[in-house]
Amino acid sequence: IAITPAIEEVILFLPTNYKKKYSFPCSVLFGGCGNSIRHIRLAECAFRPQVEFSCLRSLTTLYLFEVHITSAELGSLISNCFALEKLQLIACGELIFLKIPLSLERLTFLRCDMLQVIESKASNLSTFKFFSGPVHLSLGESSQVKNLDIELPFMPNSLSYSITKLPSAVLNLETLKITSVDERVDTPMVVDKFLNLKYLNIHLAADYKAFSPTYDYFSLVSFLDASPTLQTLILSVKQNAMKHDSAFGDNLHVRQIPGHEHNRLRKVHINGFCSAKSMVELTCHILDNATSLESLTVDATFNQGTYGDSRRCDRKNSRCNPIARDMIWEAH
Repeated sequence: IAITPAIEEVILFLPTNYKKKYSFPCSVLFGGCGNSIRHIRLAECAFRPQVEFSCLRSLTTLYLFEVHITSAELGSLISNCFALEKLQLIACGELIFLKIPLSLERLTFLRCDMLQVIESKASNLSTFKFFSGPVHLSLGESSQVKNLDIELPFMPNSLSYSITKLPSAVLNLETLKITSVDERVDTPMVVDKFLNLKYLNIHLAADYKAFSPTYDYFSLVSFLDASPTLQTLILSVKQNAMKHDSAFGDNLHVRQIPGHEHNRLRKVHINGFCSAKSMVELTCHILDNATSLESLTVDATFNQGTYGDSRRCDRKNSRCNPIARDMIWEAH
């Protein structure tokens, strides 16, 4: 009844007893009823478009949350959505791969999770966010993706994945945000470069109270070396205690890497700064080698609402992560 030839927006939230049992009737979009729809948001139902589905030629925004739809069905749906600009696929368990055709010239924003393979030929895709485990990513040589936000909670070596796989996959990247949970492997030095990267935000979170002492913060120098045009670095470390070797220990030798200049780096903010020796070494390295540095902020607190922004913890709707008092004193 609601879907008529003039309707532009369809948002469907179901009562609890219908969730995951209801199948959206694609037939209501036939006969021209779907041609005017610009925005579709479906949650916790099934959506089964058939082959050569071409009823949504005006669709600009598609958001599916916990929707039962296969990769083939989704491909059939979006292949004819020539006006599509924004695509979000969250917790759609049947989706394994996503292939975005060249015909989606207007697509600029993609957000998805739980996928194993993502291939895009969309020439104007510029912002890409994904939350996933190991994923094969192919964006093509003409990719215009400039903003990438990735969270890999099921990949303990996500920083290594990011620095080894992304430079060649996302050639025009300017902004990169990486969230890594329980990182344990040092970030390797690489040959490939993020030639256009200007803003890097790394958020390290611990599954337990302390971030793994097997990870060497100093190895993050690899990202600085791989990003010759980097201007802003935000490093956020969320932990309640510290197990790394302290800078106050017996070994006072500070490691250095001579001849590594980062002459474009202007702003550095370390959120959740602690007295871990390797973090102090990273900070000293930046001070010694960032010849254009204008601002350095080291904050012993972790503001859960800002993830590295310069705003303080008393800001509305944000709170500080609780940490041990001795960590704060040692950080100072």
